[in-house]
Amino acid sequence: MVASVFQGIMIPFLGTSLGAAMVFLLNGQISEKLQKILTGFAAGVMVAASFWSLLQPALDSSSDLGKLSFIPAAVGFLIGIGFLLCLDMVTPHMHMDNQEEGPRTGFKRTTKLILAVTLHNIPEGMAVGVVYAGWASGHVSVSKATALALALGIAIQNFPEGAIVSMPLRAEGMSKPKTFLYGVLSGAVEPVASVLTIIATSLVLPVLPYFLAFAAGAMMYVVVEELIPEMSEGKHSNIGTIAFSLGFVVMMILDVALG
Repeated sequence: MVASVFQGIMIPFLGTSLGAAMVFLLNGQISEKLQKILTGFAAGVMVAASFWSLLQPALDSSSDLGKLSFIPAAVGFLIGIGFLLCLDMVTPHMHMDNQEEGPRTGFKRTTKLILAVTLHNIPEGMAVGVVYAGWASGHVSVSKATALALALGIAIQNFPEGAIVSMPLRAEGMSKPKTFLYGVLSGAVEPVASVLTIIATSLVLPVLPYFLAFAAGAMMYVVVEELIPEMSEGKHSNIGTIAFSLGFVVMMILDVALG
């Protein structure tokens, strides 16, 4: 079981690393159209994962509360939203401050991009950790296949994130190995967040449904606050919407077929 959990929490990190490796295959910056496709697909994956892999198990595991079974899911979801809201108040958004001027513009933009992506990898790592904790505990309706589906779905979502970090850094003049390293490091927080979440939920098992919903709320915040605006602004917004639909369906298929 330990080996399966370790493999599961490393799958999203692998997705980020593979995305960052695109800097060795592509020249220049990602086109606006491709970025909207990748962002829209990622948003669709995260929305589907939030419901089928996180909120649904939270509701199912609270069924003994009867008509009040919604309480853990509702409370956890809102706390997750609030947590990301507080973090976003003190850290940069992925789509902000692109118009700075001065000799340190590239450095500031690079630093903010890495910080923003790293921040948004935290709830994804927590989501994987809490689902594997649920499977390991046997106390919630989460199967090993469901946990694997979530890990694969987030890995798919992380692939464009890794590329979105490394490609702009390359455009700023950094070497390919260094931009790859930054992309990889932006995803390193995920397995750490997964492990910490597994430890926390194993110590306080009764709050596992709250943790599941918390991770769902945090992921949904990222989608609504960051990914949807990115895929909808400017030209090619319809492409982002189509990619969102495809991402949603892919994650739904993974979760239902493997679960």
